Amino acid sequence: MASTAIDVPSTRWRRRKDARPGEIVAAALACFAERGFAATRLDDVARRAGVTKGTLYLYFPNKEELFKAVVRQAVVPNIAFGEALVDRSAEPASVLLQQLIDRLSTAMMAPASAIPKIVIAEAGNFPDIARFYLEEVIQRGLAVFRRLLERGVARGEFHPMDVESTAYCIVAPMVLGMMWRHSFERHEERPFDAAALCQANVQLFSRGLVPPGKAGRGKVGAGKATRAAGVRPRRQRKGADR
Repeated sequence: MASTAIDVPSTRWRRRKDARPGEIVAAALACFAERGFAATRLDDVARRAGVTKGTLYLYFPNKEELFKAVVRQAVVPNIAFGEALVDRSAEPASVLLQQLIDRLSTAMMAPASAIPKIVIAEAGNFPDIARFYLEEVIQRGLAVFRRLLERGVARGEFHPMDVESTAYCIVAPMVLGMMWRHSFERHEERPFDAAALCQANVQLFSRGLVPPGKAGRGKVGAGKATRAAGVRPRRQRKGADR
């Protein structure tokens, strides 16, 4: 019985210790989202995570490394998802485009959607985190869309295009949406509708990228997609698209 009394707390301690880095990162994300990078103190993060500042330093040597851990835990998995989807899926390019933007729609409403605003605001004073975010998120994310667009062009699913510039055009409204959420939404009467923004983006690019003879092939319908996202599409007037 004495042995059992010793083993149980030991097991619980190991589980708690293993959970600490994730708990610290979650607390850091909340603090960064509320106060920005410069104004967040490690004392604030430690208090929110329920650990001492000394314990925090056991896992993260400084605030910059903690911020990078936040990005790797909360943002990079979405990039990895996109990379795997484009590299492994045999679906038509238009379907993959819909799936990637759906993923971005969800990301826009997550707590980590505050990170782009933080990076842009702090880039001048903290160039190291700006370079890190550029390499780990922006460049990898743009590369995913470039590969998708190149595949669509090569297969005749998309018009020939300036792939580099088009990739920026796909991503830009999503970044704007994240910035808007964390800058202006609180001052607006209407809540920000990430799903509607993403579906409008899909519709615009579907009409612009897909040749007329390919329209509708392997393509997610706008009405179906918006209903799946919880958005009710407006009824079109007869002859509106003629």
